[in-house]
Order: sequence, then C-alpha cells, then structure tokens
Amino acid sequence: MDLIPPPAEAVAPADPTARTGVDGLADAYAATPLLNCLLREVAEPLPERGGRLVYRLPSGRPLRVRGNRRPAEPEVHAAGAWHRLDHAGLVTLVAEELRRHTGLVNRELPAEMLDSRDAVAALLTARARATPPADPYLRSEQSLVTGHPHHPAPKARGGGPATAWLPYAPEAHARFPLVLLGLREDLVVEEGDTSALDALGEAPPGYRLLPAHPWQLDLARRALAPAFADGRLIRLGTTAYETWPTAAVRTVYAPERDLFLKFSLDVRITNDIRRLWRHDLLKLRRTDAAVTKAFAAVDGRAAWLSDRGYRTAAFAFEELAVLVRDGLGDHVLPGATPLLAAGLVEGSRDSPLAGAADPAAWWEAYLAAVVPPALAAFAGHGVVLEAHLQNTLVAVDADGLPVQALFRDAEGVKLLPDVSRAAGWERLVYCLVVNHLTEVAATLAEYHPGLDPWPAARHELDRHDLPEARALLTAPTLPGKTNLLLRWTGADGADARYLPLPNPLACT
Repeated sequence: MDLIPPPAEAVAPADPTARTGVDGLADAYAATPLLNCLLREVAEPLPERGGRLVYRLPSGRPLRVRGNRRPAEPEVHAAGAWHRLDHAGLVTLVAEELRRHTGLVNRELPAEMLDSRDAVAALLTARARATPPADPYLRSEQSLVTGHPHHPAPKARGGGPATAWLPYAPEAHARFPLVLLGLREDLVVEEGDTSALDALGEAPPGYRLLPAHPWQLDLARRALAPAFADGRLIRLGTTAYETWPTAAVRTVYAPERDLFLKFSLDVRITNDIRRLWRHDLLKLRRTDAAVTKAFAAVDGRAAWLSDRGYRTAAFAFEELAVLVRDGLGDHVLPGATPLLAAGLVEGSRDSPLAGAADPAAWWEAYLAAVVPPALAAFAGHGVVLEAHLQNTLVAVDADGLPVQALFRDAEGVKLLPDVSRAAGWERLVYCLVVNHLTEVAATLAEYHPGLDPWPAARHELDRHDLPEARALLTAPTLPGKTNLLLRWTGADGADARYLPLPNPLACT
C-alpha cells in the first residue's frame, strides 16, 4: 500500500474490543477527518491530561484524543470513566452534539459518515489486490484513501453498494475505457474547443461523438432510456484505451491522448452533487479565458490546465456533459515529474517530503512555485484560484525539488468583481493557506522535527506588493471552512462558511 497509514495507536488500539484488520484501519482512517471537524468547529480545548488532548463538547462532556493533526482513539467521559468510541460510536456522539449545538436534526449526514467509513474499508480491501499505475503522477492522484482532512465524510459514495462504484474509484487504482455514444447532430450543444472529442472514435453520419463515464451512464440509465429508444442517442462501443480516474473521481486522464475529461456524476462527494451544472458550464469560457490571460502575464514557470470547452446533449444538458481539459505534455517542464499536492500530504510513496535532504530549501522552493502565481493572478487580474491541495500539481526535478506549480479547475475559480475583493481574498486565503500550505507545512515538519516552516512562508508573502498579503502577516486569525456545520445545517455546498483559526503566519 503506497500511503502512510494513520498513527500506530489508531491502527492497534489498546481497547481489546476494538475491531482489527481492515475494519480497524477503516475506523481509524474515517475517524480522523471527522474528529478534525468536530474539534475545530464545535469543541473547546481544555488543558492536556496524561499526554492526550482534551476538549469540552457542546453538551459539556469531555472528549480526549491522541495526536493533534491526526487525532485518534477518541474517548468520551461519562459516569466517572473514559469510554472508547469506535467510528459508529463517534458518529452517534457527533450527531448528538450537533443537535444540541444547532437545534437541528439531520438524518442524512450520519448515514454519509457511515457510508464514508464503509467505503474506506472497501477501498483498503481493493487496494490490497490492485496493481498501482507505473506513472508516479497517476499514483499520486490515486493515493487519497483518507481524502479531505477536515470533512466529516470525505469518502462517501452516495450510499450505493461498493460493486457499483469500485470499478471507477481512483483510490482502488481503477482504470477503464469510456463509453462512446453517438449524439444526433441537431441536439449537440457545445462551446469552446471540443475537437479532441471527435478524435476518440468515429460517429456515423448525422451523429457526433459524445464520450460518457460508465458510472454516470448507469446512474442516469432510466432518464436516458427514451433517448436510446428513439435514436437520439446510440451506443458506439468504448474507447480503444483505458482512462485513469484522478482524485476528483469524475475527472479522468487518458495518457495515450494526454487529455483530461471531466464528467457529470450524480453522486454527492464531500459537499456537492458532482454534476457539471448548467450555470457553471455557461460561464466556463469567460472564466477560463480570464485565468488563461492571467497566467500568460505571470512571470515564472507556473501553468494553467485550461478547460477548453464542453459538449453535451440539449435534452440532458447536465447529465451528459463532458468538459475537455488540457493535458500535461504542453505544460510540465522538461524532465520534471508532476505530483498531486494532496498526495504529498496523504503520504503517496512518491512524495519527496520524507527524503528531502534539506527540508528548509525544499519548503522554500515549494513556496516559490505555488504562492507567486496565485497572488499575481489575484492582484493583477482579479482571478481567485481555487488553489487547494486537490487542484494543485507540483512538478519536481530529479532530486525531488519543486520547480513548478500547475493549477486546474475553472469551475472553482471566482472572478472579481463577481465577488467582492474581500470575499475573494478570504476564499484565496482559505484555499491556498489553510487548506494547502498549512497541511504541507505540517507534513514536512512531521518528517523533519525541529523545522519551523512559517518564517519562510512569512518571507514569501512579505516580498509581494499586495496589501492583503502584508496584512496577513499580522492578522490574528485565518478563515477555516466549517464543512461539518455546513453539511449539518443543509447549506449549499458552494456556500462557504468560515470560523477564525489561529494564524501561524502572524509575526510575534
């Protein structure tokens, strides 16, 4: 298995009644992000006791855990004693505390938490039998067994049986051909450059080629049945080669064509149903053009993987939409190897963090690659990149030193003045600093005890002529997204809500 497991105490708990093997690992992997949410969003820190961190929950009950960044072994105090919680018990506790904290009842989210844990168990079992891809880039995309470190159900897959989604799961090292459909020409809706789609196969006269994700096609089977029956859609077989699902699940990479394709997927993954929504597609060209222009003006080696265009069916605009994204070949520096930033944090075996000969120099190179393009796009062009761990690739040289950052996903980009400058900056700080840099910094510091990553980060921000960046160096707090409360209260997935977190960048 090509990832770093949870802390040893989470894998082999002292509680003799705790589950072992895959079940124990799945509990540990699933509990960590849920605990991160609970402790960040609704708990009050108390003095440490006996080497454990202790918190007061909204009910007043104390909860203690081992570890900070990867909390494990949750125990709640009741009736004069500490009681160990397995993952199911933790879900019950979280639901009780959130009902008390918000006054709201939510039956959907606890089911998603349990589904996420069961998905992890299925993924661990599948990974043990699977062959990882030979390409280190693809391995990094498929390394995220834990996933989002601050989400209550990062691996939920819609509650369906594992047999329905495992064949398409990046974490299970899946690869599969795409289904090729013929779409009647008069029903084609497209915008931008979609020429790459026509090269995937051959459509008969009167039809255009439309690739489909096989999982999405199965999910939309009933809705699309009339179109197949009356000839608006026809099946043309599959691609002659396999594609690899990336960390986003619904985006696949075709190495033979050096092409990314992003599909709709009618499944809730983290906060959203992962459709290509009509309103996002209709503004895609404007957004992508703005980001492309910004990167053309940015000094340095950073790259933007352009979302060139989309194609879909007029009668199933969202269900059958496919988005065409640049491949890597025209963007990655010669001799460099791209890696998913989230894979560095998860512990992909290709991560250079552990083996960095000079971790301080490695971190400075990382900051120099990632930070300047994100700040320059904001300051000079009003572009707010969604520069979180899963939307950032970092290319490293033969020695593992970062030499380039590549950013992706126009769907998550915001433009000024569509959002206010203050709201855009807050979003950028959350994505780039809280979600991204703090996680990489913490991982690097775990590998190299004694390293303080924040002076270098302060220096990198200070050298940019951007008032907001300078102000960040004295701000007492950073914005932390409240994924647990957002999901519990039923807020829209795109409606980010933040709470103040201590700012490690603040000069003391």
